Amino acid sequence: MDTVAALAGVPASEAELLAVAHRERIFSGAAWSVGNLDGPVRRGLLGTLSWGGPPVRPDTLWDWASVTKPVVALATMWLVERGALGLAETVAEHLPEYADGELGRVTVEQLLTHTSGLPGRQPLWRRHPERESLLAAVRALPLRTAPGTAVDYSSVGFIVLGQVAEAASGMPLDRLVAIAVTEPVGMPDTGFRPAARDRDRCAATEHCPWRGEVVQGSVHDENAVVLGGVAGHAGLFGTLDDLEGLALAVLSGGGTVTGEWLAARTLALMGRGHTDRLNLRRGLGWQGRDPHGSPFGDLSSPESYGHTGFTGTSIWLDPTLGRYAVLLTNRVHPSRDTPGMETVRRRFHNLAAAR
Repeated sequence: MDTVAALAGVPASEAELLAVAHRERIFSGAAWSVGNLDGPVRRGLLGTLSWGGPPVRPDTLWDWASVTKPVVALATMWLVERGALGLAETVAEHLPEYADGELGRVTVEQLLTHTSGLPGRQPLWRRHPERESLLAAVRALPLRTAPGTAVDYSSVGFIVLGQVAEAASGMPLDRLVAIAVTEPVGMPDTGFRPAARDRDRCAATEHCPWRGEVVQGSVHDENAVVLGGVAGHAGLFGTLDDLEGLALAVLSGGGTVTGEWLAARTLALMGRGHTDRLNLRRGLGWQGRDPHGSPFGDLSSPESYGHTGFTGTSIWLDPTLGRYAVLLTNRVHPSRDTPGMETVRRRFHNLAAAR
């Protein structure tokens, strides 16, 4: 049956929409929250960690996939605020091994806004199954466009950004993210590489032919696997509570964070459109609301922003409405070819914005 036809009807809530999607086997499990500056208004859990597996629980760990990117961007801006990094500084200034290639002249801001000129999805893992080989392949990638001239969503760009952040901070990326984001915001269950004891509370993702198993408790993204599970573009796992807390922290301008974190003006700068003269709207690590085909639906404000993840995750922030929405699913289970998530995501955000 056609996906749109299968989702036909008049759902009165996010819960009803997601229940229909679950019946259509678009994902085995989901967790969601919609709220405002006072906190959650509607939230819930649905389904199982895998088809036939145990139920989704409040402490379920979800593979956030590319929702990792804005978290790494927040850590990068933490470094900017502390004078360890500048947006106009180039990759080569922090990573001398890039100096002889085209990537060396790309700036931190261009990495954050996906205007580096680096091409989009690159399955480097297929030919480079070892970390150093993959990173060498990244350094050798030719730029598709001149830096700063077009938005081209690039996970490779955030792999490089993660390396820059490590060099600027003098610490591994996972530790930087903990110090700069998850610890001050209060996200105790969020991190890279879940411990073996936590595997059973992770939502399953794809049956991966490369690994010969259903992936559960390790990162779905293959390039991130080769990089050891810690990368700037993917690798974070976390709970609904934690992503909800991050949404509130950013939406409130840091007002929900106890103690010192990022300044409200820094958070506002990150969400602002930095590429409005180009083909797509992007902030610093955030995806702005494009005029057509936005995953954040039809009713969100032009100033809204967020990020999606390939595994079926998303975070959406609307400063005009004073509202956020978080959606966590395992839509790649058991296959990334399962259709329907794009429709579900847009409708979910329409419901979140309208009520």
